[in-house]
Amino acid sequence: MATKLKYDTRLNKNKDTAIIIAPDFKVPTDEFSSEETSYIEQQLQNKSKTIVINRYTHRIYLVVVASKPNHNQYHEDLRKAGFALHKLLKEDKTTDIQLVDRSITKASYYLAEGLFLSNYEFTKYKSEKSSASTLQSIVITDQTVSEKEVTDLQEILTGVCVARNLVNEPHNNQSAEQFSESVVALGEQAGFKTEVLTMLQIQALKMGGLLAVNQGSLDPPTFNILEWKPENPKNEKPFILIGKGVVYDTGGLSLKPTPNSMDWMKSDMAGAAAVVGALYALAKNNVPLHVIGLIPATDNRPGGRAFAPGDVITMYSGKTVEVMNTDAEGRLILADALSFAKKYNPELVIDLATLTGAAARAVGKEGLVMMGNAPEDIMHNFKKAGDKVHERLVEFPLWDEYQKQLDSDIADIKNLGGADAGAITAGKFLEYFTDFNWIHLDIAGTAYIPTGDNYRGKNGTGSGVRLLYQYLTSHTN
Repeated sequence: MATKLKYDTRLNKNKDTAIIIAPDFKVPTDEFSSEETSYIEQQLQNKSKTIVINRYTHRIYLVVVASKPNHNQYHEDLRKAGFALHKLLKEDKTTDIQLVDRSITKASYYLAEGLFLSNYEFTKYKSEKSSASTLQSIVITDQTVSEKEVTDLQEILTGVCVARNLVNEPHNNQSAEQFSESVVALGEQAGFKTEVLTMLQIQALKMGGLLAVNQGSLDPPTFNILEWKPENPKNEKPFILIGKGVVYDTGGLSLKPTPNSMDWMKSDMAGAAAVVGALYALAKNNVPLHVIGLIPATDNRPGGRAFAPGDVITMYSGKTVEVMNTDAEGRLILADALSFAKKYNPELVIDLATLTGAAARAVGKEGLVMMGNAPEDIMHNFKKAGDKVHERLVEFPLWDEYQKQLDSDIADIKNLGGADAGAITAGKFLEYFTDFNWIHLDIAGTAYIPTGDNYRGKNGTGSGVRLLYQYLTSHTN
């Protein structure tokens, strides 16, 4: 069920209400009975995080969150409090909740964010939906938050859910062509343009990386060009977002094991989904920036004339690559997209990919791995954007020494380095195809969490959407 964020400063005292308070909250006796006051004070002493007052016609939920000097961490605590509140609202089958902030710190904005994202469910293929959440609307009542902030937040979080839906879609209903059809429809809905290049066009462009990965598949690849260009954009040169769109990855002839690996590989297009979700939010909110998304899409299968370890392929750039492992396929299709991006003379290129298990093992589900050749101030500002939305970034180095691991005896470069520093050598491979400001995000640890993780949800998380939106919109001030 889609959730609606609303803005209304008129508080309805007879409706379900969540009040955000600090641990030292002084209970106003004119709002609560003596019995309620005593109960609230006792629960505060017991350090309860959520206190429920049942007035039978409606409930009051007191959400206790301590303020912190680190505003980013305080905001994240509020998002997590939204997740905890959502569990209670689901049990109570609440349909509408109004938020009141007694801290006067825009706390309701971040509580709403966590609550909205916690309410996401992928029930498309469930015949019985009775256990689904009943929450339909979240009303922010505080004047410290503007109506525009609320409407913008609605579209940002809808963009996250768009990405989650794409990641959660099973592969038997999402070939590269079906993925492109979804993107076209989403573009028409949001307002961005989509051009889908077919197999013949990809062949004409000689995108050897994308074509090689697609060789073992019965389904043709696509190359998707998404563009949001409003009137009078603030940037002269476009920002380019590139997403890895491997709609299903068996590993090819370098076949993956099934448990905890291939069984999750419908999520190998999470980078592409993040690009779509970000473009959706930017267009819906009419952000005055020129932004282009590039998404090479295919599955990676071991059938037919599948490319093999030892093959040498010629990329879109004209460079040759010796294939050492067909499960290192994402970097091949991204390399073609990176080379293609050069034609736009970009301000900055950002790619997102579930690229390596090494990145996931290095930082787990707690952060995104970042690498790049962009100037230090750009990297710093990108990290700041990540801190603000709690999609934290860990920067890995791209030292020249790592390039030696990719030296090939028979081609310009290999697609796989040694046993160590796998996430870095993957990034180093991508860097080989860039000569512009570029940031690489390896979201392998954050994009798909089968065990679930508070408001990020279970399975597809929409990782990267809020980060991209936060960073890009910082250029509109």
